Amino acid sequence: MSSSTGGGSTADASTVRDVARLAGVSPATVSRVIGGTYPVAKTTRAKVLKAMRELDYVVNAHARVLGGASNKTVAFVVNDVTGAFYAHIARGVEEQASAEGRLCLLCTTHGDPQRVIAVVEAMREQRADAVIVVGGALEDRAYQERMTHFATALDRAGSRLVLVGRPPLGEGVPATVVEYDNEGGAFAMTTHLLTSGHRRVAYLGAVPGLSTSTERVAGFRRAHKMLGVEPDPGLIVPGEFTRSFGYRATRELLASKKEFTAVFAGTDMVAAGAIQAFREAGLRVPEDVSVAGYDDIPFAMDLYPALTTVAVPLEEMGRDAVRLALYRDEFAGRQHKVFGTHVVIRDSVRAPGSAREAREDRGDSEARKPRKRPLKA
Repeated sequence: MSSSTGGGSTADASTVRDVARLAGVSPATVSRVIGGTYPVAKTTRAKVLKAMRELDYVVNAHARVLGGASNKTVAFVVNDVTGAFYAHIARGVEEQASAEGRLCLLCTTHGDPQRVIAVVEAMREQRADAVIVVGGALEDRAYQERMTHFATALDRAGSRLVLVGRPPLGEGVPATVVEYDNEGGAFAMTTHLLTSGHRRVAYLGAVPGLSTSTERVAGFRRAHKMLGVEPDPGLIVPGEFTRSFGYRATRELLASKKEFTAVFAGTDMVAAGAIQAFREAGLRVPEDVSVAGYDDIPFAMDLYPALTTVAVPLEEMGRDAVRLALYRDEFAGRQHKVFGTHVVIRDSVRAPGSAREAREDRGDSEARKPRKRPLKA
């Protein structure tokens, strides 16, 4: 089918003329009603809408974009939708987008920073009302400059770049930022472990060049410094935010014979992998080693033992991301929101040695027998 010079097909143009003929108006007036970019008298608009219903006319989305109208879409750009962290932010985004009469379009990037840029560009061309990018940012100057460029381009097109769980792009960049106290959460959890008596804490999941990981490691180090405990660099293990990494890294730590009494996992998924590895090695959590996570995704309380972790208000962040973007004029000057985090204490953390002391107090003869330090084996 050939295209007309106006960007729509011949069939599309005929349909517009049919609506115009039935409504008794010009095709240009019909286009204005469809696009919503020019004021049209209420009575005229009503006649056009009535004709469209009678003819069962479906608006051509591509023509609307070319005409400069929003397509009433909120794009949600995420690394991996199967991850619970992303899924619960997505739920908040979808619920709020639906309440605002917007279609939520899911775009996955599979961890490719260049695909994030490609998706943002595509959504600019489609004139999405908002493009919501979720998860840690690549700490690369060229990448940040490209994202800054697209934030400006989206703003010029009447759209909005929204960064969720990412730091701002810089002063004056027209983007909405919804983040949480990432470093503060890691600081609080590490403080909880250290004040519980642990002095050798392993951190699993230091992802190189990822803002989320950089902030969590910074909080881990800051807590050690405040309490006068020197962290062992060999216990800060680089890796990924996955269960398989947590399992593999824990097995390697045990094989290395490094001493530690607690593990702070970069995410709850990493913690789940660590708990599995300890169980297979015959070690009990928290009696022999404590484990803490980050994110407080729903399955954290279903682990055995229930996981002590850092809670992040995921769904609330998703809802606010949509609200702030769509009503940015109303929320002018409040386009950067930081949510608080807090430690959720469950069953996976205990003071080192407390289980043995309790058994000895009860006169448990087995507890009085010399035992090999399990984490040096």
